[in-house]
Amino acid sequence: MKLYFLASLFLGTSLVQTTLASPASFDLRSVDGKKFVSAVKSQSGGTCWTHGTMAAVESNLMMTQQWQINGESGEPNLAEYHLDWWNGFNEHFNADINPKKAGLSVHEGGDYRVAAAYLSREGAVRDVDAQSFGSAPKFKSDTYHTYYVRDIEWLNAGAQLENIESLKTAIMEGGVIGTALDWSSSFYSSSKNTFYQPPTSSEEPNHAVAIIGWDDNKVTQAPQKGAWLVKNSWGSSWGENGYFWISYYDKTSGHHPQMGAVSFKNVEKLRYNKIYTLDYHGWRDTQKEVTEAFNAFTAEGGPNGKENLESVSFYTAAENVSYLVSVYQTFENGKLSNLVSMADGEFKNSGYHTVDLDHSVELNKGDSFYVQVTLSHGGHAFDKTSDVPVLLGGKTRTIVESKANPGESFYLKNGVWTDLIQNEKSANFCIKALTRY
Repeated sequence: MKLYFLASLFLGTSLVQTTLASPASFDLRSVDGKKFVSAVKSQSGGTCWTHGTMAAVESNLMMTQQWQINGESGEPNLAEYHLDWWNGFNEHFNADINPKKAGLSVHEGGDYRVAAAYLSREGAVRDVDAQSFGSAPKFKSDTYHTYYVRDIEWLNAGAQLENIESLKTAIMEGGVIGTALDWSSSFYSSSKNTFYQPPTSSEEPNHAVAIIGWDDNKVTQAPQKGAWLVKNSWGSSWGENGYFWISYYDKTSGHHPQMGAVSFKNVEKLRYNKIYTLDYHGWRDTQKEVTEAFNAFTAEGGPNGKENLESVSFYTAAENVSYLVSVYQTFENGKLSNLVSMADGEFKNSGYHTVDLDHSVELNKGDSFYVQVTLSHGGHAFDKTSDVPVLLGGKTRTIVESKANPGESFYLKNGVWTDLIQNEKSANFCIKALTRY
């Protein structure tokens, strides 16, 4: 295994060296004698998606040692049910329509895009802080330890497994990745502890789990060898101590565009005091033709009336997207001016990304500032009132309402900045501003 994987600590970052070809088998539970998978849990209600999410976040914290660096004891253990109660898509709470109660039923499902909206907006808290299934835990507290996921990426192995190396690399470098399947006893072999749903099946995913490794030579019910090693959330007495295998050729796992393979990485203890967000529900749709967009914000200020804008986050809706972030102080007569900071680069994978500005921008309470993101291709993600499945493909769906106001989100059309609300009355672009006091 040493030929393929080396994890070391450098300023809290996991450095991994891999060969051009991944090993034939890999297991995050034992990498050169080290374990990078948190304990198997037993879910209550329809909360599998929260467990798949936190399994991935916890694993990344183990790989980078950020849990220990920040003074936590034991292994990472985050609160799935805080995410379940406070994701903002359900009848318990939706800040966009509060106090109205509407949306998903608590404990009855969600998906990785719901999780991404929560994590990018709130961050994850520890199990000891706010783990409660029977009643809602406190939303926020000064005593909570919050962990922020800087990058959430959607991967796909490809119909012919042409991109499978990207999934394997993500696991070796970033830890466990979330996935899903259409659980049915007809697709599961209890004697082999293997699962395979043929791509010809019409059923859609109804259960979320997490990939922790693989074996290219594993025999399953599929016509070809190869399977993912998967952590379930049905307790350690199920399967093989809570684990089982899903064929590489399964219809959903590794393949579904939104639930097949989701990496949660670069997790750190939340360093920001304020996350300015207009896209409360995250990535609900994409303006595919738009390359330039900006959100307008007003600084709230810290205890002394000042704060510093340090980072910006946004989504890329395609692979190999180049970006340019520009922060302006003025928007008048349809033009942005007074450029005060920038950042540029490229992201290989589609998903949510956080970037640090070239230099921070001091803001006073009441200051207007404008964060523009230019993307090479793929379009801009935006939030809007949407029809959300309990789990993608689930039989139960509900409308989750979002809210927007004039003068918040703009996109460039034929050289003119156009208010997004003219197209979508409830829409805002997924561009956030992250500040410190």
